Amino acid sequence: MQVMGISGMPGSGKSLVSDVATERGAIIVSMGDIIREEAKKRGESTKETASNLRVEHGEYIVSELTIKKIKELQNQGCEKAIVVEGIRSHHEVDMFKENFDNFIILSIFANPAIRFERLLKRKRADDSPDYEGFRKRDMQELGFGIGTVISLSDKMIINESDLESCYKEINDYFDEINLK
Repeated sequence: MQVMGISGMPGSGKSLVSDVATERGAIIVSMGDIIREEAKKRGESTKETASNLRVEHGEYIVSELTIKKIKELQNQGCEKAIVVEGIRSHHEVDMFKENFDNFIILSIFANPAIRFERLLKRKRADDSPDYEGFRKRDMQELGFGIGTVISLSDKMIINESDLESCYKEINDYFDEINLK
């Protein structure tokens, strides 16, 4: 089973990469969804839960929960590629590399102005409607170490032009790595 990760700042296009992977038959495991599920159980915001989980259980907790979920899929006989969306720290990358052979990271990038506009349009509960809140979230993500993950990724796609061009670049990369 092929396991790969996606990283990128909020609004960069991680869900677009996941959509393309899904179209190709891959299963998406979203680290953000794992945090959102835990936040709902705790009655906290996703921002609080993301920080609190790491304080309570260490830097590896979100990756541990994600790895557990992937291994459950493996134990159920899943042979499809698994794409982990939302890797935010080098600690998480280390855990995935220890647990899955040939684990690679694809990062997607877009500048802050473009990302902020996208977040305003998607209107997810954890997206700030003001630029200062957006900036604080970016700083929190950078504090987790996402900048290191992005800078050391195996491939980076710039998502600042039209959707069709980005879609093609993602598909070309998936062809290159034979993602099925």
